[in-house]
Parts: sequence; structure tokens; C-alpha cells
Amino acid sequence: MAVYRFEAKTPTIGKETYVAESAEVIGDVVIGDNCYVGPGSRIRGDYGRIEIGRSTSIEENCVLHARPNELCRVGDHVTVGHGAILHNCNIRNCVVVGMGAIVSDYCDVGEWAVVGEGAVVKNSTEIPPGKIAVGVPAKVVADVVEEYKQQWTGFKDIYVDLARRYPKGLERID
Repeated sequence: MAVYRFEAKTPTIGKETYVAESAEVIGDVVIGDNCYVGPGSRIRGDYGRIEIGRSTSIEENCVLHARPNELCRVGDHVTVGHGAILHNCNIRNCVVVGMGAIVSDYCDVGEWAVVGEGAVVKNSTEIPPGKIAVGVPAKVVADVVEEYKQQWTGFKDIYVDLARRYPKGLERID
């Protein structure tokens, strides 16, 4: 894993959290316990702060960044899909951010909300708790139902399990 101190700001990485060798975690970053940070991801706390809660997966090629002296916060049990970009936003607990989605400055994505694949959540937009937002720009189109919550809880647990398995199970064979 590539973890870098930047101007005396040192990342803090929780217990049983896996950060892939090709991921970069830079500066003022706090990652909670039991998280997964996939290959190619960039979490840059160089002039802003990044906070990631417990049991959260930041999948491959994601980018997280914040404005100077501001915060990009990702809650507990969140799934951030492959290639998503989170910039200076607040992602609350149990959210799913779909693959390739962009959540921009000052957005607030409520608990158990879903940002669909490829969606663009424009500056200062609020996605209410338990709502599904899709499109460019993202618009609320539906409610998250209980069955969906149960299904996604299982999917989220898969990445918590992967975070535990990767340190022992991943073996370079070239």
C-alpha cells in the first residue's frame, strides 16, 4: 500500500482495513476499521481532510478529495462503486454510490440513499435518506425498500470479508 505523510499530516488506517498496493492514501485521511480500499484508488487529504467510517468499501479506481481546509466525509457501511468520484461531500451511513458516479462539492447524501451508476450529483445537492437518485444531473426517482436494504447489507459484508482475506490470500505470482 502507498500511504504518504504530507506536510506533517499522516493518514490513520483502522484495524483490519485493507488498502491495495496500488492505492494511494495521502495526508489528512482517517479510514475506519474493517474497510476495503481497492486497487488504483486515490484518497487525497493534501489540503482538505478525508474521513471514512467503519466497514466501508472504496472500490477500484475511486477518487476522494476535499477543498482546502474542508472535509469529504464517508460514513459507516458505505459502498463506493468502481471508478466513482467523491469531492468535498458528505456521504452518510449505509449509502451506495454506483460505479462511475460523481458526487460533487457540498452535496449531502442521506442514510440508505443510492446514487445510481454514472449519476452526477451536482454541487450543493441533497439526496434525502432512503431515496434513489439517477441520471445527469441526478434526480430522485424512487424509494429504497426494505428488501433492497437486506440485499445490500449482504453485499457490503462481502467487502468487509475481503478486507480480512486479502492480506493473507493475495499472492503476487509474476
